[in-house]
Amino acid sequence: MEWIAVGLKEDIPPGVVVPSRVGATELAIWCTTSGAYHAWSDRCPHRGMRLSHGFVRGDRLACIYHGWQYNERGSCDYIPAHPKLTPPDTICVPAYRTTESGGVIWVALSDTEQPPPDLGGRRPVRSLPIALSAAEVAAHFGAETATTIAVVSDHDTLLAVQPCTNAQCVVHALAAPQHDRKDVSRWLEEMRRRLEGVSA
Repeated sequence: MEWIAVGLKEDIPPGVVVPSRVGATELAIWCTTSGAYHAWSDRCPHRGMRLSHGFVRGDRLACIYHGWQYNERGSCDYIPAHPKLTPPDTICVPAYRTTESGGVIWVALSDTEQPPPDLGGRRPVRSLPIALSAAEVAAHFGAETATTIAVVSDHDTLLAVQPCTNAQCVVHALAAPQHDRKDVSRWLEEMRRRLEGVSA
């Protein structure tokens, strides 16, 4: 597993933090007010509160429980109850390599020298959960892997698949820019119904 799509830029604007996951790894995806994206383990090192419940303060993410603030490296650099204390370097959140490319937020859980997948000029349309594993979605379309799947359709669609659990994934869909987003969105809903075996 290299670069995995975890969201669309338009859904995670500056100053926002959201929960996400890739397999068993729970993530807090957040964007600084200047537009830099980060993906961290979704647990505060202090008391284990979910950081995705926290809030963004400029270039820091603050835990909602006791307000501990973490800088862009994941290191705690401010504790409200002890404002004059310089926190030790050992208080830090596991951080993963994160980038935005083509309007998609990508995360690498392990080191990689590869760039994010080429989207072929397609533009993001929407993200939608599907009640199937990423492997099952890939198999349905005859793809070897589920990272990105080019789907033969009237919309020149590309699916960036985010594996979540053995029974669910999230598909981040992109389409050629000349296609109407509403038409593509309706096609995606039909695709989901077909995949999940639910009649329209």
